[in-house]
Amino acid sequence: MRAALAFLTPWPGARLPTPRALRWFPLVGALLGFVLGGLWWVTAKAWPLPVAAAIVVVADLALTGMLHLDGLADCADGMLPHLTRARRLEVMREPTVGAFGIGAVVVALLCRFAVFATLRPAPFLVAALWCASRTAMAGVVDRVPYARGEGGLASAFMGAPVPAVALGVVAAAAAALAAAWAVPAGPVAVASALVAFGAVVAWARWRIGGFTGDVLGAAGIVGETVGLLVAAARW
Repeated sequence: MRAALAFLTPWPGARLPTPRALRWFPLVGALLGFVLGGLWWVTAKAWPLPVAAAIVVVADLALTGMLHLDGLADCADGMLPHLTRARRLEVMREPTVGAFGIGAVVVALLCRFAVFATLRPAPFLVAALWCASRTAMAGVVDRVPYARGEGGLASAFMGAPVPAVALGVVAAAAAALAAAWAVPAGPVAVASALVAFGAVVAWARWRIGGFTGDVLGAAGIVGETVGLLVAAARW
């Protein structure tokens, strides 16, 4: 649990990632979601919704150390332009961010802000979506080829895959958690987030031959954002 928390957040300090940490990813995601959802609910009582939305978006970046947002920027820079597979992986490893990465980050943050600024505060929904995205991350490892072969940060988690049954149970629990907020909007939002996550991973497998840590981060951001947008639809 501590290893998963240390990898997915800046706390409780740096720890070496281990395969056993994967099984704790869903719980860490749910905890992050509840903290952000609770913050959304509290700040919405003290400020107008747009201000509360800005606070929640900033808090999410702080709680995750911008790890997943960095993955989105790197994936956009590497996989959107017309490049060879080898060059894509090189670009994704570079510390600089280009126009594709900046554009993807701006779009994602705008969409998330728009949902938090218009939807009534929903801690259960945020917890369900953040749990689903981390569950999907745990499901990809050892089930999808690793694009870099060896040496990447995400490779440290390989070797102890989370059973498919456990992943299914957690995904169903996330949908049930979202249902506590609204039916059918909550479960549909979770399902949409998982589909969007899977689409990003499938695209990465086509573009670079598999997943990387950046791909998992990008897929998590895209999945959560799509889930929020679906939840905000006029049901």
